[in-house]
This record gives sequence, structure tokens and C-alpha cells, in this order.
Amino acid sequence: MSVYITGIGKISVQPSGQSGSAPQYFETRYARCSDPAFSDYINPMEARRMSTIIKRAIVSTQMALGEAGIEMPGAVITGTGLGCIEDTEKFLTSMINDNEKFLKPTYFIHSTHNTISSQVAIRLKCNGYNNTFVHRGISFELALHDAMLLFMQKKVHSALVGGHDEMTPAYFNLLDRIGYWKKEIVSSSSLHTSNSAGSVAGEGSISLVLSDEKSPSAYARITDVSTFYNGNGTTDPSERIEAFLSLNGLKPSDIDLVMTGINGDVNDNNVYYQVLEKTFKNNPAGWYKHLSLEYFTSPAFGLQASAQCLKSGNIPEHLRLKGNFNGKPEHILLYNHFKNRNHSLILLSSC
Repeated sequence: MSVYITGIGKISVQPSGQSGSAPQYFETRYARCSDPAFSDYINPMEARRMSTIIKRAIVSTQMALGEAGIEMPGAVITGTGLGCIEDTEKFLTSMINDNEKFLKPTYFIHSTHNTISSQVAIRLKCNGYNNTFVHRGISFELALHDAMLLFMQKKVHSALVGGHDEMTPAYFNLLDRIGYWKKEIVSSSSLHTSNSAGSVAGEGSISLVLSDEKSPSAYARITDVSTFYNGNGTTDPSERIEAFLSLNGLKPSDIDLVMTGINGDVNDNNVYYQVLEKTFKNNPAGWYKHLSLEYFTSPAFGLQASAQCLKSGNIPEHLRLKGNFNGKPEHILLYNHFKNRNHSLILLSSC
């Protein structure tokens, strides 16, 4: 079954929140989002009681719904690796400073991961299906897969799917201790040639409106979504990818662009390069994490970038990794993995 992407809302580290024709590259270990003027979307009196990630989720949701021309989605599904980490830190800090006395329940309520979906649904007055997936590097893909299942069962005709994560200085330092980020400063434009461990930290809020009907605003069709686990590191991703394509009646040669999650970590990059060499040696390949930087739900940025390519019929130079791009792309395979353990495949086709 095909599901159409009919609206996209983006807030990212890029100045415009989009992968535009003149993207910004970074020479830093950590970058935060370039936020829009929240007062243009949310009453300032309401906004002052919201955390940053809630405001980003609400604004990106309004962007996506407005573009799709939908007021009420049939479901609200969120993927997040960290949830409202800023509010979580406030709650824990308050608990420590006050010796576990006089705790503020608001901090705890706002710190739970499903707060994002809940706040979006409350604002929309959406009483439909509401779910949150928290599974580190494949949180967004699982949320997307859940939406696809709802469409297959004909339980909804539209769904709002989001990938939302924020990276606070405290959590950046925590993940830095266990080797998530590069110790040296490199340009994000050269992450694909990096020979050191770690990536560059970022954050983002991407909302997608999905529909079972094609509309004039449709970007692309999501043909299939799949994930697989490679816990012992011995699974050959190429075999799983070829089986996935075969299930959808395609061969590797039918893919016009393989959009990869290359992030600058030499160990992660090697997995992608091995797959490209073995299965997609003659296929054009692309990447996007030099624009979004790395965070748990960054594949949502990759999905919207791929959808933009299919809608425009062009693959911008800044998304290209290798190969010659001739003609209008028809099929794009988005391939991501998290530490070579959790792998995800999203097959997109033109409308």
C-alpha cells in the first residue's frame, strides 16, 4: 500500500529549517536549531509556559498541516530519542537541590517522552490514535512504521508523524563521555571523508502529514518501511536490503538514489560504504547529516530531503555523494543505521 506525504514542517540547524540551495555548513562539535519566531504561530502567553521542544513540535505541526490543507489528522504519532530532555533536567535538578522535597509536579509531567504527542493533540483537539516511540536511533522509523500499519488496516485516512529531539549542553556532555561526538572540530561538509570516531551533534523537529489519497501538495509516496536488528554485528545489511527491494518488486538497479545516513563517525561510515560498494556500486548515492547533523531522529530530516527531491524532480548538488544524476528520480531508498545495531529502510517513489 502506498501512503502519500502531503505536508512537511521543518525546524533544524539550517537557517531556514530546510535543505535549501545554499545550506549552511558547520565547524563546531555541537549546533542548536535556528528557531523561527514562535510568536508568529503561538500566543506569547501560551508559549511562555512551553519548553522549546514543545514549541518546535507545535510550530512544525502547524507548518505541515497548513501545507497539506488538513485541520484534523486521524492520528498523532511521535518518534523521539530524548523526549523533553530540558524539562527532565529541570525535574532532576530540582529533586537534587531540594533533597527530594517540595517537588514541582509540572516539571515531572512535562518531562515524560509522550508529552510531545500529547501537547500537539491537545492543541489540535485531536482525540484519535496517539502514540510515542522511544527507541534511540530508530525512534522515528518505528513511528512511521506504526502509521503505515494504521493505513494498511484502514483505521485512518491521514496521520501526523513527527521526529523531535533537542540536545541540551548537559546531555551533549554526557554523550560526549561515551564517544558519540568528535573530539576535534571538523567541517560538516567533510564528514563523509572523516577517519575519526564520533559525529557532530545537532537537533531538529520534523513533522510530516501522511494521507492515503494523493493531493496537489503531495511530495512522494512511501511504498514501504522496514527495520532489522543486527545485535552481534554479523548480519549482512546488503542481503536484507536486496530482500526488501525484491519484496517491493524492485532490483538495486531500479533505485535512482540511495540516501545514506553517513554522519562522520568512521565506524558508522564504513557500514554505508560497504553496502554502497556491494549492492549499489553503480547507483547514485546521497547524504544529509552534514546538513541536519546527528541526533536520534535525524532520519526524519533525511526523509523530508528525499521527498523534496522527488517532488522537484531534481537532486541538489549539496545532497550528492557519488554518481551521475540523469533524469527525474523515480525511486529513492533511505538507508540508516544506529551503531550498526538498528537498521532502517524507507522506500520512496514519485507520485
